[in-house]
Amino acid sequence: MAKNPTSIEKKYHDDLCRIVGCIACRLDGNINHVVSVHHCDGRTKPGCHKKVLPLCAGHHQDGTGEDKTMIAIHPWKRRFEERYGTQEVLMEKCNMLLKLAKVAEACRAGHSWSEAERRRAAR
Repeated sequence: MAKNPTSIEKKYHDDLCRIVGCIACRLDGNINHVVSVHHCDGRTKPGCHKKVLPLCAGHHQDGTGEDKTMIAIHPWKRRFEERYGTQEVLMEKCNMLLKLAKVAEACRAGHSWSEAERRRAAR
């Protein structure tokens, strides 16, 4: 059984919520940072706290949130994935957005990047 999220996993969750916001809203052209973490592969398996998506209430649980017409992953997983992509693809998009945000933050801070740092940030 998986333990509670580590401090590193909690920071990852916080970064997803703060920087990415609801990935489904973002794909619809909206920015919504009022989100919770959706575990893509349960909450007890090893590594489960790394397989997460930031989702607003309406995209997480059917019938919640202000807009009741949203396609929620619970219980409409197939419809949700048809519209937004698989959870694996969405996790990749979230991670890319986090990487881009970190690069932009470093650029704003005036950090000059070595070639090795650029390659690492692009992973």
